[in-house]
Amino acid sequence: MAFVTTTVHGRIARLTLSAPDSLNAIGTLQDCDDFVAAITALDDPGISVAILTGEGRAFSTGGNLKAMHGKTGIGPGDQPATTRDTYRRGVQRISRALAETEVPLIAAINGHAIGLGLDIACLCDIRLAASTARMAASFIKVGLVPGDGGAWALSRVVGHSKAAELFLTGDPFDAAEALRIGLVSRVTPPETLLDEAMALAGRIAANPPRALRLTKRLLREAQNQRLGDILELSAAYQALAHETADHAEAVAAFLEKRSASFSGN
Repeated sequence: MAFVTTTVHGRIARLTLSAPDSLNAIGTLQDCDDFVAAITALDDPGISVAILTGEGRAFSTGGNLKAMHGKTGIGPGDQPATTRDTYRRGVQRISRALAETEVPLIAAINGHAIGLGLDIACLCDIRLAASTARMAASFIKVGLVPGDGGAWALSRVVGHSKAAELFLTGDPFDAAEALRIGLVSRVTPPETLLDEAMALAGRIAANPPRALRLTKRLLREAQNQRLGDILELSAAYQALAHETADHAEAVAAFLEKRSASFSGN
């Protein structure tokens, strides 16, 4: 079975990390390939939004430490150059795919999100958490640094000071603390997490597909560019949006006081 399984409900895709026996730890380059393939498949114009969650009692506990210890997994190789290449071909491809997809991503954190697992959640656009979820940026506890781009992702979610505290202590925290620091936008009972994620995804998917992707891209680019650059990009994207059939339909529906019907064109 692939490490990530995908189901589609209308315009909503649900990606599930499907290795519950290992708490959805990422152990091999094949796991990374499966993950990247699942994200890449979201480029389908029929998909407007995706939910990422974990099977079983964990979202993801990150890298598989047993595989790292045996130098058979996604971590160390026989020499530093090999290790660097493994990171670049493995977990960093996941980070790039998550950051570069134009489809809005909702992380439904159903359980433990540790190390790489937490960073994967932070690379999504919106995060919901079950009240029982536990999280940690715990690389330091095993003498490592966040090799997956987590230093970029977590600091943009919670700010530099809090990200530094989480990375430098490695301390675990619960869903209530994640909500307090802005890492998640909502905490739900475990039994309703996916229902709430689906309801949120439904509200997003009800909007014009092209405008959704352009808006997400603007939000991503705004993390790294000056206001003047973003204003120029916004004008360019707006020029594209104005020419879509869905924009015309939205305006007509508003003026005619009816519900809009979007085609994705």
